[in-house]
Amino acid sequence: MKAYFACSIRGGGDTSFYLAILEGIKRTGTTVLSEVFVHDALTLGGSPLPADEIYERDTNMIQDADIVIAEVSNPSLGVGYELAYAEQLGKPVLCLYHAKSEKSLSAMVRGNNYFTVEHFDSKTVAETIQRFIALQSAT
Repeated sequence: MKAYFACSIRGGGDTSFYLAILEGIKRTGTTVLSEVFVHDALTLGGSPLPADEIYERDTNMIQDADIVIAEVSNPSLGVGYELAYAEQLGKPVLCLYHAKSEKSLSAMVRGNNYFTVEHFDSKTVAETIQRFIALQSAT
């Protein structure tokens, strides 16, 4: 199985769970197509690629992915676009919202019955991801 991990890269916010989410996905044996995003977010503050190349790369990865997992505690126009794109393609989507986030979850994400929205913390994130992936593998 291949996953696209969507997260706020240039939008700022708390990136402290990105590595835990990445590791939680990889522990299931799932390939993370967008693993470079975690590096870009944590060390570079964004990709050094031009915007048109980022768009092309990211949309191609979403097309290639079997599932999309998004960290949605940090509001991001890019992540919102990626969620809508994934939905349009019929990709199963897990939205992870940190249980102690100081920011409100978008009503567009929370109210969309297509997405699976789960609250997580450092103790539950791997288990939450594992359940979602197992469910997708069974269908």
